[in-house]
Amino acid sequence: MYRSHSCGELRESHINKEITLSGWVQKTRDKGFVVWIDIRDRYGITQLIFDEERTSKALIEQARSLGREFVIQVKGTVIERASKNTNIPTGNIEVLVQELKVLNQSVTPPFTIEDETDGGEDIRMKYRYLDIRRNPVKSNLIFRSKVAMEVRKYLAEAEFIEVETPYLIKSTPEGARDFVVPSRMNEGQFYALPQSPQTFKQLLMVGGMDKYFQIVKCFRDEDLRADRQPEFTQIDCEMAFVEQEDILNTFEGLTKYLLKEIKGIDITSFPRMTFDDAMAKYGNDKPDIRFGMEFGELNAVAQNKEFNVFNTAELVVGIAIPGAASYTRKEIDKLVDWVRRPQVGAKGMVYVKCNEDGTYKSSVDKFYDQEDLANWAKATGAKAGDLICVLSGDTLATRTQLSALRMEMAERLGLRDPDEFAPLWVIDFPLLELDEETGNYHAMHHPFTSPKPGQLELLDTNPGAVKANAYDLVLNGNEIGGGSIRIHDKETQATMFKHLGFSEEEAKAQFGFLMDAFQYGAPPHGGIAFGLDRLVSILGGQETIRDFIAFPKNNSGRDVMIDAPAAIDDEQLQELSLKLNIKS
Repeated sequence: MYRSHSCGELRESHINKEITLSGWVQKTRDKGFVVWIDIRDRYGITQLIFDEERTSKALIEQARSLGREFVIQVKGTVIERASKNTNIPTGNIEVLVQELKVLNQSVTPPFTIEDETDGGEDIRMKYRYLDIRRNPVKSNLIFRSKVAMEVRKYLAEAEFIEVETPYLIKSTPEGARDFVVPSRMNEGQFYALPQSPQTFKQLLMVGGMDKYFQIVKCFRDEDLRADRQPEFTQIDCEMAFVEQEDILNTFEGLTKYLLKEIKGIDITSFPRMTFDDAMAKYGNDKPDIRFGMEFGELNAVAQNKEFNVFNTAELVVGIAIPGAASYTRKEIDKLVDWVRRPQVGAKGMVYVKCNEDGTYKSSVDKFYDQEDLANWAKATGAKAGDLICVLSGDTLATRTQLSALRMEMAERLGLRDPDEFAPLWVIDFPLLELDEETGNYHAMHHPFTSPKPGQLELLDTNPGAVKANAYDLVLNGNEIGGGSIRIHDKETQATMFKHLGFSEEEAKAQFGFLMDAFQYGAPPHGGIAFGLDRLVSILGGQETIRDFIAFPKNNSGRDVMIDAPAAIDDEQLQELSLKLNIKS
């Protein structure tokens, strides 16, 4: 038996008991006549004591020879600690060691294994197995496990069945690039790794499984950022004989359950907002509603004056930043510089200070009088002491730019409290998006999304006006889940493929298996997929999903620990019938 107890469980109730511990050496403190060693495992830290009065000289010398991260086993007696440490649960006791065994030695680690480490991100990613020993990373992984367990518990009680779907599938156009896998046994042919189990879960509904879920890896070959990885995990769900309301109610329930069980928070309000309203009020389809600063459109009160910048703009829109009228001209100039950055892309910014005495001071005073500016304040909901920031230009670009400014100011003002949770359903998305370059439409979600009831005929006359029977669940400004009611009959699916530019032959080649399945009594069905990585990071009060993934990739999609991706040798290439054509 390597241990009778963990390093985190001993308390005063264990005093005078003989115990065995195993773990890693956290640190050593040598006072000459006494040596203290902290031993650590997943569960915590316990202090070991070796002193000249009660410990043999040989054992003390052995203790002094231990280095950081040595793996050791000790046997001894739990005693009361003379100088107690209230910062750790085991701080009232220590172990007087009688036996010490080195289970494995360690070279000096490249960074200190402590909560506040001296290791930068690159070195910690390279030695991720050491980083996992640190409490912040370890705690994140334990937290992720807890969330996944609660998800399974809720869905199992709701009679969902967990079904595994294949990883080696057929490449299909779903929006992002596929990762492809050559088949040795089928020369010149390739599998793709799934971007999602979309078609398989629909086939499970055809198969009568009724309620399906899976916590599943998905793969997309796309550019990375802090909240994106080439491989990620979904809580993938599908239900048969349901309408949109059934899906929303079921997964509101899951979200409420997780917030209660994981965070101890009762959430009763799940407001719903159309896509059009979300774009008009917040400039994006996943708004953070923990704070205000809703957009105020100013075309009616700012155009047709002598300020040509606004007169020629498709949209003039502003937000009121609370308490920012006290900003100096230098501080406002920095805001103007911020929105002009290439990442935001605005050409400039107009501002209005709402003074405490009810007057207004603007950067465009020569064009607008006090009455005009009062109308701006009314449109943006600005109060005395606020600063109105106004952008103008093409509608979509301007909304995107102002949304970025809104989020930046909320961050600066401390309005994005990680301990506050504000869920929101965004509904009534456009079914199709127009590609400005090609003039063709593509599916905003995926080609299996059903139009809203009664709107199918619009596909022939006004495809851009058709709304999707789709929904996204947003939490604190992040999309944590999205789904739709699916098309479940062959004719409607064929119509959708036609409007997406597929010929009959192309649709049959890509999705013939699904179309064939629809001939055999496909039930009405719909579903949703939650991004587990993102959900866990938000519940954990952090922004970056990488912090909650055991072995993440870096921003170049590389695993620097195992050095992947990597070249394969010529023999493997030949076996797979592959020939490289790499341009230097």
